[in-house]
Amino acid sequence: MKDKLVTLIGGGGFVGRYVAQALLKAGARVRVAQRDPRQAWFIKPLGGLGQTQFVAADVRKPETVSRAVHGADAVVNLVGLLSGDLDAVHVSGARAVAEACAKAGIGAFVHVSAIGADPQSESRYARTKGEGEQAVRAAFPNATILRPSIIFGREDRFINRFAEMIVKAPVVPVLRAPVKFQPVFVGDVAAAVARALADPEAFGGKTIELGGPDVLTMGELIRWTAKEIGRHRSFIDLPDALGGAIAGMGFLPGAPITRDQWQMLQHDNVVSAGTEGFAAFGISPTPLDSIAQSWLVRYRRHGRFGAEIDQAA
Repeated sequence: MKDKLVTLIGGGGFVGRYVAQALLKAGARVRVAQRDPRQAWFIKPLGGLGQTQFVAADVRKPETVSRAVHGADAVVNLVGLLSGDLDAVHVSGARAVAEACAKAGIGAFVHVSAIGADPQSESRYARTKGEGEQAVRAAFPNATILRPSIIFGREDRFINRFAEMIVKAPVVPVLRAPVKFQPVFVGDVAAAVARALADPEAFGGKTIELGGPDVLTMGELIRWTAKEIGRHRSFIDLPDALGGAIAGMGFLPGAPITRDQWQMLQHDNVVSAGTEGFAAFGISPTPLDSIAQSWLVRYRRHGRFGAEIDQAA
């Protein structure tokens, strides 16, 4: 990837910042494209002189995407939403990026989707992700589509959200306690993106699911988080009837879960049996418990001294 120019659509987001670091380390030049490029300027010091570029682009405005990919050797689409106009971003937006890449003659294109993407899903998120994959494949058949499970890392809104909830509540309700996840480290996802871009002949046209080395249920994840931050709490595994009723009120301000998120929780979020996963890229995925403590420490009662105090007590 040395000296190659890679456009990251949505490069200033959670996953994008790690993809940028992986590419910069490999010697690539990175062009970060998003609606407000100023929000991604923190990436500039990570590269050398002239190694980073920033451009305004919105996947809902195809002409801006065309400008963003012009002259690039490779492109990564990282844009995604959990709520809002999912069709405009996940479907029409993904199509706009793929069509712009095809028109510009881009050599390698990686589209980051999600495990569970399915055009027939009852969940709007999963359905639009699935339709987005179809749109990408139709416009750019040689695209590499990556489907990660739940992604964890210092800036995530998954493990951190559990920790915030545990800190605030003496009794923690657990929705869909048996549903399974295969958390994947954001740095590993970034490495997979970089390797897919570096070898489009090997990975082009493929859809690859990415999961970490551990499969954990929702109940196990929340209890593990509480243990890691040294918080002793009571947990209540809510029955589905009650969980569904709570999700039905997801439109209310402060509701813990939306109806669409509830529908997503009806299915395990793990890689399919027989999939190559990270092995296809020669990557050994990082276990959650080997790295999460480096940032979860801030949720301890006494910060980084919390573990020592707990042990002394």
